[in-house]
Amino acid sequence: MTRRILWIAVAVCALCGCERGMHDMYEQPKFKPLTPSKLFDDGNSSRPQVAGTVPHSAGALAGSSSGRSDPIMAQRPAGSAIAVGAQGGGVPIADAAAASGYANPMSITLPFIIRGRDRYDVYCSPCHSRTGDGDGMIVRRGFPAPPSYHSERLREAPDSHFFQVISDGFGVMYPYADRITPEDRWAIVAYIRALQLSRRAPSAELNALDVATLRGRTQ
Repeated sequence: MTRRILWIAVAVCALCGCERGMHDMYEQPKFKPLTPSKLFDDGNSSRPQVAGTVPHSAGALAGSSSGRSDPIMAQRPAGSAIAVGAQGGGVPIADAAAASGYANPMSITLPFIIRGRDRYDVYCSPCHSRTGDGDGMIVRRGFPAPPSYHSERLREAPDSHFFQVISDGFGVMYPYADRITPEDRWAIVAYIRALQLSRRAPSAELNALDVATLRGRTQ
């Protein structure tokens, strides 16, 4: 009986210690935004933004999805526009093309598209799937589904839209600018266009072998 009472007392003390530790987590030594502080000359705990900081998120859900929900899209200045080239340098683009976005500034070749497919399969297919339908491996396991590249909205989107989303992220998608070079991002965009064309290629642009192959598959 004495041993049982001793074990009960130890358990109670342990539970009390856990509760105290939890309160330490609830009441961490931190400053909430705009609260007074004697650490700084202006008496404010919130510090000014670093020069050159660009706002990225806003809205009620800005704190979720890695802080990338409801992103603030940077406005393109009026007049001449500058695209991002293969090595991150500027590529001048005509005003008319820049009004609603701009096309892929790279030279679109078969090796370039193959490189895009390789990078797409590594970084994009887990969510977007190998065919761009938006039902990739992790989506089938519960992750939020991205839109299909074959939707009318994304078929009509400019190349620059895909490059910007890959670079900056969108919604639950994390930005990839720190792991995919600008040239490879444009290669992925070229491959996305190839995926879209695979579903809606005009029959007049197909050669005889393509037409025969397609007819053989549908019979």
